[in-house]
Amino acid sequence: MMAAIKASEKAEVALIEKNEKLGKKLFITGKGRCNLCNDCDDRFFFDALHRNSAFMYSSYYTFSNETLKNFFEVRRVPLKVERGERVFPISDKSSDIIRCLSRELKRSGVDVHLDTEVSTIRRHGEVFEVSTNRGIFRAEKVIVATGGVTYPATGSTGDGYTWAKSFGMRIVRPIAGLVGLRCDMRGMETLSGLSLKNVELYAETERGVSSEFGEMLFTHYGISGPIVLSLSSRINRDDRVKLRIDLKPALDREQLTRRILREIDSNANRELKTIVKTMVPRSLVSPILDAAEIPEDLPGHQLSVEMRERLIDVLKAFPIHYKGLFDESTGIVTTGGVDVDDIDPSTMESRTQKGLYLCGELIDVDGPTGGFNLQIAFSTGYLAGLSAAEEDI
Repeated sequence: MMAAIKASEKAEVALIEKNEKLGKKLFITGKGRCNLCNDCDDRFFFDALHRNSAFMYSSYYTFSNETLKNFFEVRRVPLKVERGERVFPISDKSSDIIRCLSRELKRSGVDVHLDTEVSTIRRHGEVFEVSTNRGIFRAEKVIVATGGVTYPATGSTGDGYTWAKSFGMRIVRPIAGLVGLRCDMRGMETLSGLSLKNVELYAETERGVSSEFGEMLFTHYGISGPIVLSLSSRINRDDRVKLRIDLKPALDREQLTRRILREIDSNANRELKTIVKTMVPRSLVSPILDAAEIPEDLPGHQLSVEMRERLIDVLKAFPIHYKGLFDESTGIVTTGGVDVDDIDPSTMESRTQKGLYLCGELIDVDGPTGGFNLQIAFSTGYLAGLSAAEEDI
């Protein structure tokens, strides 16, 4: 939509949409509230991206978060900034963002074709021929903005990769990003539904150690929540992953030792399960003591130094056995996609086929939650529309 709006300033534009309405995936972003972008400074934006941040320089500086916010606010969609610098419409309705874009498409004279599914895109002489279930469209330029492979019910079914490959472009294997992690939950069934705050999740791979601090959630199948989703995009291409949770990141080992000794001193006959319950949620007590190989009914005064060290080990590095990613369709964004080396970052034009432009989730750039991925989509879409309408074939 953004690419079509910008291109329409200097060219006749047809927008081909296979869904029955526009903005189907945009509608569900931010849990239906539409986290439009992040109100961070420029350096933080690039540092936050998971892949190919340098590729985004031209498109972001052409259409930054400030420009994006202004685009909607001057069109009577007031915005607000929430925790984590996340930008939302004041109404908390993604439909307001979609309506604004739809109004602008109409005002700009863009010819919108709904329920129109593209099968192939071919170069024929001086023009492209776009074959659909409603006939063939011919154009001097084509912008492909079909998304990745996550949330396929919204239309993101990987079609764009097929078309890009047909023009000789390389594809970095698409994988779900910002997705939950499947784990072996045997012995931890009671943890399903448990939410943890202010913890640090560590993931060790052959490439090194990554971590995220904040909130996470246990499910029947593994772990999810903000820090899990963010970490997943860094490890989703690794087969061997060791996960650990620091349940007390604010305390070092010495401080944790003093805390345990204070609890024991206050009532030395209390059982260990009662003591540990003062430090972690109730449902975590048994899994922690089991991992530390300490009997739950052991009186506090019988806790040996060796046992105490094992308990601290587990509190600082509670083990979670990684089994893989949640189902691909549940990922918030796709990592991988069209290789950025095959795209001119200053125009978004294919390096293998003149007149073909690509943008959004289709390309191999992604970021964390918080509005970064929508910013990527809007910035690259805007630049693609600008370039396609201005450049001569």
